[in-house]
Amino acid sequence: MIRPPIANVACDLPLLLDNDTVRRHLSLDALLPAIEKALIDLSAGRVVQPLRTVMELPGRSSLLFVKPALVGNALATKLITQVPDNAARGLPTMIATVLLLDPDSGVPLAVMDATWLTELRTAAVSAVATRVLRDSRPKRLAILGSGALARSHALALSTVVPISDIRVWSPTRANAERCAADIDGTACADAESAVRDADVVVTVTNASVPVLMGRWLKPGALVHAVGAPRPGWRELDDEAMANYVIADHRLAAETESGDVILSGARVQCEIGAVLAGKVAVPAGVTIIFKALGQAVEDAVAARLVYDAVTAVQ
Repeated sequence: MIRPPIANVACDLPLLLDNDTVRRHLSLDALLPAIEKALIDLSAGRVVQPLRTVMELPGRSSLLFVKPALVGNALATKLITQVPDNAARGLPTMIATVLLLDPDSGVPLAVMDATWLTELRTAAVSAVATRVLRDSRPKRLAILGSGALARSHALALSTVVPISDIRVWSPTRANAERCAADIDGTACADAESAVRDADVVVTVTNASVPVLMGRWLKPGALVHAVGAPRPGWRELDDEAMANYVIADHRLAAETESGDVILSGARVQCEIGAVLAGKVAVPAGVTIIFKALGQAVEDAVAARLVYDAVTAVQ
């Protein structure tokens, strides 16, 4: 943060909030109920949110996402670059920035590094879904992927359900071992051994072809399918997608998710409707929760950060 707001907001410069500042002011305790409400509002039609714009960038599978949303007092646009080759450069593969604006005047309130915001709100979505879709008995967790989202999911899921053990797989064994050490898990040599007998599975990879096969899934498992954000990309095979599919946003899943589009899977409902008690998910079914990361989640998270920062000034 470089300067506090002044009385005449129309003349003020927006706050510039770095990632450390965002991390200090965004907690799971505050974020989980805000995300739950945002998902309920999204399914109830109380959110203004066009489909995101996606632009291809130079480099292997490199993309720019533009994601605006308005809900309540939160108006924001998020910019995300996804550059897989950044890992070899020692840089994050995803770099995110949020512009928060006043919804009445359109005046910019803050520009914030959204690295931690993205990591935490993505995992928070999976956490609120787990809380409503599964009981509180200890769960075996499998994570396919070893980046920042793998770590944030281990953190967030452990706050809503007891985790008995965590197994991690990544195409690069050294990455899986580092991630497993960070989250008190075990690195697996292959994806199948990570997934077998897991109660909850998280896929957070850069894969464009399936890495999770339906035949590996334990009956009644819950899969958080977070990666593969493009119509031609997949993390899950047809057998996995033949299960009970829930989306964070039906239109987004049917338009943007290769897992849904290429498998021909039917989206049964949105998670917001389940959270609101409007849809009862059949007991005992294997669930695929396809989450593409909705702009409304970023907007409410950014507003939480801004309110927390300005409250202490």
